[in-house]
Amino acid sequence: MIEALTILRKYTDSKYPTHCAHDVLMVALDVDVSKVSVEDLSRLEKLGFIAGDPYGDATDAGFFSYRFGSC
Repeated sequence: MIEALTILRKYTDSKYPTHCAHDVLMVALDVDVSKVSVEDLSRLEKLGFIAGDPYGDATDAGFFSYRFGSC
């Protein structure tokens, strides 16, 4: 998770970049996924982070993880 957060930090300057809801961790919701490098997208996916909105509201913003989402 630390590696994923470090990667995502390059794409946001949000003071509070994370949000946790029932079984899902949302990160960098202000990030335009189209601006994230292909290498970073691939690595984030391997680390368990998926681009988009887990609720389907905004498909081009932020990342989420069910792997790290228990709260």
